[in-house]
Amino acid sequence: MQESMAGAGYPSHVVVACSGGPDSLALAAVAGYFARRGHVDGHPVTVGAVVVDHQLQEGSAGVAARTAAALRDLGLEPVQVRTVTVDRTGMGPEAAARDARHAALDAAARDQGAGAVLLGHTLDDQAEQVLLGLARGSGTRSLAGMRPARGLLLRPFLTLRRADTEEICDVEELQPWHDPTNSDPAFARSRTRVDVLPHLEANLGPGVAESLARTAAILQLDADYLEDVAKTTFESLVERDGTDVALPEEPLRALAPAIRFRVIARAAADVGGQQPSYQRLLAAEELLRRKGSAGPVELPGAVSVYRLSLAQLQDATGAGGPAGQAPQATGPREPARCGKLVFRSKKPPKN
Repeated sequence: MQESMAGAGYPSHVVVACSGGPDSLALAAVAGYFARRGHVDGHPVTVGAVVVDHQLQEGSAGVAARTAAALRDLGLEPVQVRTVTVDRTGMGPEAAARDARHAALDAAARDQGAGAVLLGHTLDDQAEQVLLGLARGSGTRSLAGMRPARGLLLRPFLTLRRADTEEICDVEELQPWHDPTNSDPAFARSRTRVDVLPHLEANLGPGVAESLARTAAILQLDADYLEDVAKTTFESLVERDGTDVALPEEPLRALAPAIRFRVIARAAADVGGQQPSYQRLLAAEELLRRKGSAGPVELPGAVSVYRLSLAQLQDATGAGGPAGQAPQATGPREPARCGKLVFRSKKPPKN
């Protein structure tokens, strides 16, 4: 806890995100200790909490109310219960719940003037994250797992095992809520937790979870470096025309593939898209090997990518046209060696 707070610059007020489960309840107990002391390593601190009710299970309001009462008993103040509606449009239930939860955490942090939000993820969660990434055939960023700190989010327990948090609850005589979805075989994460990771540790020997978490820590260093290079490269190449973003092909082709893919992903994110899969990135990159007009390639988050040749760019009339329309050209469509990749959002403009 002290190390996590020190890394964040000792914020004077923090919020514990608590579901009532063993991990987050144990974190609340530790945070409550520092709240009662009034300081961390001599730095003044107050601790609040937020309980997010996703309304996905019968009786969730009661669970949230009981959890809030337990948090107040631990000395946390203020304690908020935030009820959210999970919008599953275009994503799976786990991702949709995560997005709704993070929006609620951001709102609670703003309301309380918090400098950090504490999350109860453990080493076991990190190991499960890496396994799920491997099963999906993910890249460096996904396999790097969860960061100990990212923005307002801090994860002080990322080096503790789940057994440690359960022991904290036992010592503090807390009664954690056990989320039934954590053992529901309908969810890949639950199957990984209940079946896959225990099977690996039983057959490969103890320490598998620690090894997977160590892999994540190593890959975080690599991912951070690659993303820093990609960010600088993107900023040096990007051209903007209204809400469209364009990347000139010649310097884009010259990049190492690891950087080129990340620059393309950044361009998509810049116009409001989501992280593309490897297959979608390959499809967008394939436009670099086309001649004349090409596309669109559709990326997640309602983003279309087109290729315009130099000849078309000179005569193009539609590049600034209505959203959702492909850039058009009145000039000849002869092949050109170089042009631009144009990224366009198909979402309606916000008022």
